[in-house]
Amino acid sequence: MKIPGVSHPPVRDLFVPVLLAVLVLCGLQPGSALGEEASGAASPSRAGDTPLAWSSDAEGVSLLRGDETVLRYIFRSGNKPIFYPLTGPSGQSMTRDFPMRDAPQGGSKDHVHQRSLWLTHGEVNDIDFWAEGANSGVIEHQSVDEATVESEMATLRTTSHWLAADGKPLLVERRTTRIDLSGPARIIDLKTDLQATNSDVNFGDTKEGTFGIRVPDSMAVTSKLGGMIVNDQGQVDGDAWAQPARWVDYSGPVEGETAGISVLEHPSSFGHPCRWHVRTYGLFAANPFGVFHFVGGDKTAGHKLKAGDSLRLYYRVILHNGPAQPDQIQRQWDTFAADES
Repeated sequence: MKIPGVSHPPVRDLFVPVLLAVLVLCGLQPGSALGEEASGAASPSRAGDTPLAWSSDAEGVSLLRGDETVLRYIFRSGNKPIFYPLTGPSGQSMTRDFPMRDAPQGGSKDHVHQRSLWLTHGEVNDIDFWAEGANSGVIEHQSVDEATVESEMATLRTTSHWLAADGKPLLVERRTTRIDLSGPARIIDLKTDLQATNSDVNFGDTKEGTFGIRVPDSMAVTSKLGGMIVNDQGQVDGDAWAQPARWVDYSGPVEGETAGISVLEHPSSFGHPCRWHVRTYGLFAANPFGVFHFVGGDKTAGHKLKAGDSLRLYYRVILHNGPAQPDQIQRQWDTFAADES
């Protein structure tokens, strides 16, 4: 089922097509000479006037621009919903394909649970939602509550349940994902509210969490092809692991050109500034619950969420071309942090 997401072009006066033709012959861009109607109609898209649209099937929901899949929300991959693929501004695949697809010759096959982009945690009432084992918890997709498009912005609202291995519900997850394709980078905001349902829920102190991305093998620092990790403190590569930071960027070669992923944590997100389980082999995760694995000492009691209460995790993902530009990322974080919506 296609879910159209943009308004029809406005009706113009009869002389406009002739004027547009003259402008093109003169080497001018029509959009620079003629603004949109004062009614506030959507501007043409950046990909040949091809509008964004949602398309759904039994296994997920895809955001499309013509033949390109900008991203896809898969209802179940392993034991959880994930986003895959995640396409960069030049059409490159910005996450590892395995295990959703067979690994290429020489490609990595480690950590099968690290599926593109996901949100889980390794200890929730002592149940492991991070790994994929016989006794692991399951995050079960329940519904798509909204899938809309307005010009270069798209919104997806979903509901999922976090279930113990015996099927007992622990948490209700309500997520709003907003995708902004209006600029040179692709911006994805993920605002996730987790509510304890029937009883208290404890998020354990473990490094195995929480909001995760697995970058392409070519981007990984250990591939030694130019991959790099940097955070807002200026710490790079392995030195960025376990450190609290407002943002972290992972960049490197992808399909023949340099690209990167910046993840920004909003100040309202639980545990801000969180520590980062970001590894040189390609794992890129924000973890607001882990402590002792990162700093040593005794394991803490974790965080107890009382029955009926909620906590919010709020991250911005920026898919960009070129290497990391820390000053620019800091300005992007400042803008993000000022948004109280």
